[in-house]
Amino acid sequence: MRIHPLGIYEKALPKDLTWKERFEIAKQSGFDYVEMSVDETDERLSRLDWTKQQRKDFVSTKIDCGILTPSMCLSGHRKYPFGSHDPKIRQRAYDIMAKAIELANDLGIRNIQLAGYDVYYEEQDEGTLERYDEGMRKAVEMAAGAQVMLATEIMDTPFMSSITKWQRWNKMLNSPWFGVYPDVGNLTAWNNDLDQELSSGIDKITAIHLKETLPVSNTCKGQFRDLQFGEGTVDFVNIFKILKKLNYRGSFMLEMWGDKVDDPIGKIVKAREYIEQKMAEANYQP
Repeated sequence: MRIHPLGIYEKALPKDLTWKERFEIAKQSGFDYVEMSVDETDERLSRLDWTKQQRKDFVSTKIDCGILTPSMCLSGHRKYPFGSHDPKIRQRAYDIMAKAIELANDLGIRNIQLAGYDVYYEEQDEGTLERYDEGMRKAVEMAAGAQVMLATEIMDTPFMSSITKWQRWNKMLNSPWFGVYPDVGNLTAWNNDLDQELSSGIDKITAIHLKETLPVSNTCKGQFRDLQFGEGTVDFVNIFKILKKLNYRGSFMLEMWGDKVDDPIGKIVKAREYIEQKMAEANYQP
């Protein structure tokens, strides 16, 4: 395995695959792991209620395929957020969190990436912020008890658009089981100082998303997804130089989506080759 493992997002692969097929394609395409998605769709949320046999089958399959699943992208809270005005939605948010931690324990997932939204489909106000804070406190308590890491992603909205903003919750929660999962594409799109941002959170970075974006400006709302590597403005060479200077020793996950592209498998291979080339240009050993 590489010094810095390279993973691929589940959604980069065709949707209608078995887990065995996903794992085999990922490994054959040169990746070390797959990041599972538990998003807001009923189909993927239903994974939280997998039976014991389904959980055993998943673990056996990944072991047989010789690939890892160290992380879960838990974006189901976008539809069911802690900060919601509706108490029923808030209760669903807590249920999702508890079940996700249990599933992670059973499947050998060590890192649950949380979407940094107090609310997404509702209007933000003082109450949504207070309820989000309380939800995060309870979530980290549950995670600590299970020895599962929670890490907030730097997002595509102003609420959690930088590691600097994330530090508010880092100080408030003050837990070794709470970290940050920066998406360097999102950090770039919000015109952050990458050196300053990555330096400020280096001791709490659990993993890093690699993704292309276009920046937010006075005339453009930016583009945060569906760009192929090389089509955006993310300076990966500079990012890898910064991470080398900071002695970052963790993994990288290529965040891509395969539902709107021809030949998604060919695209992930090209993306891996692109990233490996940028690492080489930065003299950053993969």
